Amino acid sequence: MVFIWYNYYGDFMSFTSNIKNEISNIEYGDSEKMSELSAILNIGVKIYNDKFEIYTENVSVARRIYKLIKEIYHVDIEMDTSGINTLRKNKLVLMSVHEKVDLILEDLSITKDGVRIYKPSSYLVDEQKDKQAYLRGVFMMCGSINDPKTSRYHAEFVISNLESANYVNDLLNEMYFNSKVIKRDKNYMVYIKEAEKISDFIKLLNANTSLFYYEDIRIYRDHKNMTNRLNNCEQANVDKMMASSREQLELISELKKIRDFDLLDEKIKDICIYKEKYPESSIRELAEIISSETERPITKSGINHRFRKIKEIVENSKK
Repeated sequence: MVFIWYNYYGDFMSFTSNIKNEISNIEYGDSEKMSELSAILNIGVKIYNDKFEIYTENVSVARRIYKLIKEIYHVDIEMDTSGINTLRKNKLVLMSVHEKVDLILEDLSITKDGVRIYKPSSYLVDEQKDKQAYLRGVFMMCGSINDPKTSRYHAEFVISNLESANYVNDLLNEMYFNSKVIKRDKNYMVYIKEAEKISDFIKLLNANTSLFYYEDIRIYRDHKNMTNRLNNCEQANVDKMMASSREQLELISELKKIRDFDLLDEKIKDICIYKEKYPESSIRELAEIISSETERPITKSGINHRFRKIKEIVENSKK
């Protein structure tokens, strides 16, 4: 039975939002928090002379960003929820930081000597758990995963800077996610297409409830597809058998027109009599019927041989 996901999260939420809500509430160690925040700012920060800003459409993600900055750097953060995404008509949460701006940006490898950079320093991602945290931060800011109930499996990250996109792609492939980068309009899309790899990525995010839902739907879809393939294969076999039966009956009819049936070989006569008596029978079924009713055993290959003989007689007669 398919797990009823929307009873848990509410009908209005997308699968991607569900994942972000879930992972926004998980606690990690200090180094992981730094890595996650570095990724968040790298993807979404806007830097001005006396402040930096970051915005998101997801309230849970906004709370997460607010908490990380507050816990690590102990600064005041201005929040504005009056903005609207004109494209999707969603509310935007805008956060502004005016204190320790240079310190925070340098510390998180957003700038170096006042110059904007797009790859984190090694100390931020030197351990596996920190790399995973960095990818969590990237996903929170620009990631999305198709609901597995849709027609295709797809995960993507839409990133404005090519160097950042290549770094995220390299990090994913280091963990064997088989991701790729393509240009999309003014941005770059890093994407994963394989269902199992997307499942592994959800696992990396530690979104266990989302993972359970994804796997439940995926198993259901795979089973349904397998059933459809088997049904199609079975139907194809039935169609093939019916076409073969029609051809055999036509050959028998032609044979009777060109030869005196009573003068035919007994083995040929048996095939003709029983095929017309059981027109929908397969070769295997016909062999069993003739063997049983005549007490003269015959195999499938024997039946095929006799039909080839009938076809040869008919074709030679036409010539």
